[in-house]
Amino acid sequence: MKHNYLLYLLAPSVLTLAACSSTRHVPDDSYLLNSVKINVDSTGKTLDDTELLTYLRQQPNHKMLWSLKLRLGIYNMSGSDTTKWWNRWIRKLGEPPVIYDPTLTTAGVSQLTQALVNKGYLSARVEADTSSPKSKKMNVEYKVHAGTPHVVNSVNYEIADSVISSLVLPDTARWAMRKGDMLDRNALDLQRQLITQRLRNHGYFNFVKEDITFEADTTAGSYDVDLTMRIATSDGDDDDDDASLTISAQQMAQKYVVRRVICVTDYEASSGADLYSMNVKDTVNYRNLTILYGDRRYLRPAVIYENNFIRPGEEYSERDIDRTYKAFSRLEILKFINVRFEPVGEIGGLGMLDAYILLTPGKSQSMSAELEGTNSEGDFGVAVGLGYSHRNIGRGSESFNAKVRGAYEAISGNLDGLIHNRYMEYSADLSLQFPKFKAPFFSDQFKRSVNASTELHLSMNYQERPEYTRIVSTAGWSYKWSDRFTRNRHTFTPLDINYVYLPESTNDFINQIAPDNPLLRYSYEDHFIMRLGYSFYHTNKRPETPWQRSIQKNIYNVRVNAEVAGNLLFAISSIFTHRSNFHSDPYKIFGIHYSQYFKIDSDFSLTHRFDTRQSVAARVGLGVGVPYGNSAILPFEKRFYGGGANGVRGWAVRTLGPGAFASVNNATDFMDQCGDIRFIMSAEYRARLFWILELAAFVDVGNIWTIRNYANQPDGLFRFSEFYKQLAGAYGLGIRLDFDYFLLRFDMGMKAHNPAKGAEPWPLLHPRWGRDRAFHFSIGYPF
Repeated sequence: MKHNYLLYLLAPSVLTLAACSSTRHVPDDSYLLNSVKINVDSTGKTLDDTELLTYLRQQPNHKMLWSLKLRLGIYNMSGSDTTKWWNRWIRKLGEPPVIYDPTLTTAGVSQLTQALVNKGYLSARVEADTSSPKSKKMNVEYKVHAGTPHVVNSVNYEIADSVISSLVLPDTARWAMRKGDMLDRNALDLQRQLITQRLRNHGYFNFVKEDITFEADTTAGSYDVDLTMRIATSDGDDDDDDASLTISAQQMAQKYVVRRVICVTDYEASSGADLYSMNVKDTVNYRNLTILYGDRRYLRPAVIYENNFIRPGEEYSERDIDRTYKAFSRLEILKFINVRFEPVGEIGGLGMLDAYILLTPGKSQSMSAELEGTNSEGDFGVAVGLGYSHRNIGRGSESFNAKVRGAYEAISGNLDGLIHNRYMEYSADLSLQFPKFKAPFFSDQFKRSVNASTELHLSMNYQERPEYTRIVSTAGWSYKWSDRFTRNRHTFTPLDINYVYLPESTNDFINQIAPDNPLLRYSYEDHFIMRLGYSFYHTNKRPETPWQRSIQKNIYNVRVNAEVAGNLLFAISSIFTHRSNFHSDPYKIFGIHYSQYFKIDSDFSLTHRFDTRQSVAARVGLGVGVPYGNSAILPFEKRFYGGGANGVRGWAVRTLGPGAFASVNNATDFMDQCGDIRFIMSAEYRARLFWILELAAFVDVGNIWTIRNYANQPDGLFRFSEFYKQLAGAYGLGIRLDFDYFLLRFDMGMKAHNPAKGAEPWPLLHPRWGRDRAFHFSIGYPF
């Protein structure tokens, strides 16, 4: 088995070595572009070689681990006869050799020179050297002599229009270009965008960034630049040529006010229908909003008004347009949303606009069905599920989802002493989501500003097993909202109830299966959880655009979940009954013991991308749960577990910890392998191979611990003097299938350090395939 393990680790290397000569498919009298390097001299200390490479049109074949051209090697495994399907398929998986083109090298010199000039290095020079140390391979080196950059010595503003000047000048400290900065044209363009955005948020409908110009005044022998920013406005002396422009300077400097807001609810987006030739069946005027309905009123007027932030009588504002788009995009009944403005003259020197909100509805209802068959050691079973969705059940784009499922499996053999001769399960899940903040005692203005959705859910699961009948019910109420760019996401759950009830069971069932295991007993005893929770997620990831010059190198994510349960019930119980020992004689509601605890769980992850195909990711996770008051132990489903696809991957799920706890019977001890404290650190190298395949190599370190010394979890207690010795370690490889919309993950982990008492402490030094490996299948990255 050890040989299989070594073969698994060496497989990528074997595949690479199997790829024949890298110049196999390079034509005669041509060269394979072997490498491209940029060498920047000492004057260009602020320049990033990686970013400069993006300006070059000709790049060598992609390298994995900075040296292995795996995709080229796969391509070279193909033969020359492209009529054979095998050769065509192999070439599709691989990457053809990049042939050196001297004209592209010359173009690269010009592109790099221009890029340096744009960054403020006006006297930059670029030279290209080529060398061919090996037959049919070419290396290209660009030598960059950056020179001394030009620096902004002063910034002056020439703005004839006093109103525009009052909007621009007070905020100069926030602009992208200031005194002492390098003369970077990209920064100048960013400043034009920021100023344009500000003016378009204050009524300047026709203003575009091209109306802002910069003049750089340099002195011979000096690298200081006097910068002048001008905003062209009408001075009343436009000549005939100026008058022929589509948008004159006078129109550009004119403020616009919204005259009317018209919402068209049945707009045919694909037809390009004229705004003035709509098929209108009904017109409704609601709070200065004109609504043109088509064949049906699928949205209430109040709903349209609440999601519209463009108001008659107010200045034109792109910020209000963005808020309107975001609000309407949350309505699942809508397929397309478009906002248009039509100039309709002027009044008192102000331009007037009519705003058109064009809505196209989608399908409101859908159904789904699933059928499943099972065979457990000759006992056949069947399961049927039906789902129904309505995306506009109350004409406010409320989303209603319902799912029912039934399963049956016959049981053969001796049934003496059992109460059922079958496995039977019925379940129902209901949810209702409102695209707004639904809560009493809050003003409409606050609800619109929060821009949150409200979700109610209810579920019940009825289970018949040979030994017992159990009912599991849940009910919840939560709010979800995010910021404009969804970099911050929040979920607040003011109420979540979980109720487990066993109406019948075989005689002494619980004492038989768990005579002295409180965790296992808890799973089958009646219990009640009423909790309040909050989740926060933050990322700095920016949306990628086709015109983006360089990739975002460092992306981090922060996730925090916190919840508290039982406090309200405990306070009410304490008013009516006083008990000194809650653990042995806990309070109950409707005769059922309820849980009381606090829990917080957090993760921080960082991904550094070397290029579009290689990255290194790392994460640190910490969680703590504390039972108190009415509970001596956390509910089983709220405790942390070790191992698994998202934990220390050298262990199967629920087979690690707590602490140095050693499992004796894997079939039953998994109930004890959970804890109140979680800590994990991971690092992972990720590389895109070819087609949809990705390779990963990872290292995980972590464990779980208990916060109290429980008899059935010996050596699981967290101690500051011991915990670092009880950190489990694992390493391994993974293959991922990236389908864009989702990712399938296959990981194989090997134990490196095993803290369990009596186990081999360092499997890294004495590996055994059957003992130390664990396979995992999951969806999505582990962090």
